[in-house]
Amino acid sequence: MTATLPRVDTAPAAAVKRRRRSLGWVAVVPLLAFTAVAFGLPAWAVLDGAFTVKSTGAYSTANLTASLQGAYLTALVGSVKLSAVSAALATLLGLPLAQAVVTSRYRALREAVLTASGVLANFGGVPLAFAFVATLGNAGVLTRHLGLTDKGWDLYSFWGLVVVYLYFLIPLMVLTITPALEGLRVQWREAAQNNGATTAQYWLHVALPVLRPTLLGGFVLLFGSAFAAYATAAAIVGSSVPLITLQIADALSGNVLVGQENVALALSLDMVLVAGLVMAVYLPLQRRSARWLA
Repeated sequence: MTATLPRVDTAPAAAVKRRRRSLGWVAVVPLLAFTAVAFGLPAWAVLDGAFTVKSTGAYSTANLTASLQGAYLTALVGSVKLSAVSAALATLLGLPLAQAVVTSRYRALREAVLTASGVLANFGGVPLAFAFVATLGNAGVLTRHLGLTDKGWDLYSFWGLVVVYLYFLIPLMVLTITPALEGLRVQWREAAQNNGATTAQYWLHVALPVLRPTLLGGFVLLFGSAFAAYATAAAIVGSSVPLITLQIADALSGNVLVGQENVALALSLDMVLVAGLVMAVYLPLQRRSARWLA
């Protein structure tokens, strides 16, 4: 006689799993609703206004065409140039600083630098502008004591704004690149040394190729952060340096021409497209670096 095992009914377990899955979707609904209201409605308002001619109310590409001509195009190019230069310098300066922090024997120093970087990376706007004006402005403390004006220094210029942006971009780069530096395996350096490679050769042929996706991703992230900055530039340079964020503010407030609000929305759409390109480059680079440093 062959004994038969009792049959296990899996239907209740499957029903419970489906019920939990449906409840999970219900829990996500408030987040989706908030996202739709907080991001979807402003995005639709920008998109609708960018293609609407204010005088006639008809849909047209006139606003987008105007946003890519004359002073508006100059401001867009100026923002791209400022962001690229600031991001490149911050990447070059942030990498050795982060490496020094990672290889430091003093844990307290490492934690202090990373904590300060987290604070300084989010320090901007009018307070940052006031700090630099008081320190490196025409009547600033360091400007007067070091005679920087006689040496050609001008805070209210393109390069002055680059220096200000480096104040929060370098800490942001330190935070971005530190996990990647910690992911470099000691065995790679030991293998390179056992094969007769110098420190420079190790960095040139091993470390930097592995870090390249993270470095490029960090550069793109810094570019986006500098590209979107407004309050600091507005408080320091005003309209002396053409930037797209300042042009948007002037168009919205009617400081240049009355009725240019929709052109400002077209400029905002240009910024959204640039930001979209930035994210399209940043995300694949992050995934690629994660495969090497996991």
